[in-house]
Amino acid sequence: MSGRDPFCPPRRLGRGAALTLVFASVLVAGAATGALPGDGRGAAADRARAAAPTSHPEAVTRAAEEAMAAGKSPLEAAERAVSRSGDRWAAVYSEGEYEEFEESLDGRYTGVGLEARRERDGRIEVTGVQSGSPAAAAGLRAGDRLRSVDGKAVDGRPVTEVVSLLRGDATDAPAGTTVRLGLQRGTRAWTETLRRARLSTDSVTVRRLAGGVTVITVAAFTKGVGDAVRTAVHRAPADGGIVLDLRGNSGGLVTEAVSTASAFLDGGLVATYDVEGEQRALHAEPGGDTAKPLVALVDGGTMSAAELLTGALQDRGRAVVVGSRTFGKGSVQMPSRLPDGSVAELTVGHYRTPSGRTVDGTGITPDLETGDRALERAETVLSGLGDAS
Repeated sequence: MSGRDPFCPPRRLGRGAALTLVFASVLVAGAATGALPGDGRGAAADRARAAAPTSHPEAVTRAAEEAMAAGKSPLEAAERAVSRSGDRWAAVYSEGEYEEFEESLDGRYTGVGLEARRERDGRIEVTGVQSGSPAAAAGLRAGDRLRSVDGKAVDGRPVTEVVSLLRGDATDAPAGTTVRLGLQRGTRAWTETLRRARLSTDSVTVRRLAGGVTVITVAAFTKGVGDAVRTAVHRAPADGGIVLDLRGNSGGLVTEAVSTASAFLDGGLVATYDVEGEQRALHAEPGGDTAKPLVALVDGGTMSAAELLTGALQDRGRAVVVGSRTFGKGSVQMPSRLPDGSVAELTVGHYRTPSGRTVDGTGITPDLETGDRALERAETVLSGLGDAS
């Protein structure tokens, strides 16, 4: 499992399991709730999470209104109503938390610029350092071991929890606050104090492998990702093939996932979904590249919008999917503004792949299942696809 500090658990972790994935699984249901691009707050609010019984927005809103009339906390009342609903992935956010969601979907966050993953032995290893970040200025680099954050040992902790410590979520730490890291490089161990900053994410990275294979890595579906992928596909050599790396991609805006699908498809169905019983559909734009051989790399950290995209490419016969079974998180939620400005997001439906498969609770099974050396396996598959074309 890996993580980057813009996407992390929210504050007040005691509010339930749903909240442990805040910033890690931003909703994907922009079109589902009628919040289309250009509808700033609504578009940022539209997300999808794992299967759960649907909640009743009216009941949650009523509980919040009654609490406010009685001089009590509407947010806490809404949390209790959501807890009683049985909607596992519903969540209630303060106004400030919700604003951070919107910023994260714009690719902005407060942090130090580290990417990390947990190794099999529980160690936390730095896998990337964002250029221009506090971590980069301090000379941190991929391969460094992160041993502690503000004196708290991190070995064995979930990466999302480590990321939360880096961001200072428990204290609502703003840019300019400091965080002390315990680090190790080889036999050298040292402590580094960094000052958090406002940073922008690079959700799409592109690199060229020997033999002309282009690897397009999409970390999350923030705004502008679809256009960035289209540009990368257009620039990729015609005979080298493309690996679309969605490993660890925890979701994002559905509009960006559909736009990314449009880079590889010439129109047609991407997914269907229901919202309170009403069936709707998402379609790719025409004109995508359907000629370059394509492999999609996935793993257990591939969630939500990334699963929607993977299912579309697999069902449409556009990509060979390589890796391990994806997370299985495919429900649609709608945001409801509460009287005090907080927001409740409640499950209202689920999406399906073009062939009608349900992703919720099952995930996407790769065409070729592999754990270690997945990228090498992807290259081998691409060479076969190239020979067959």
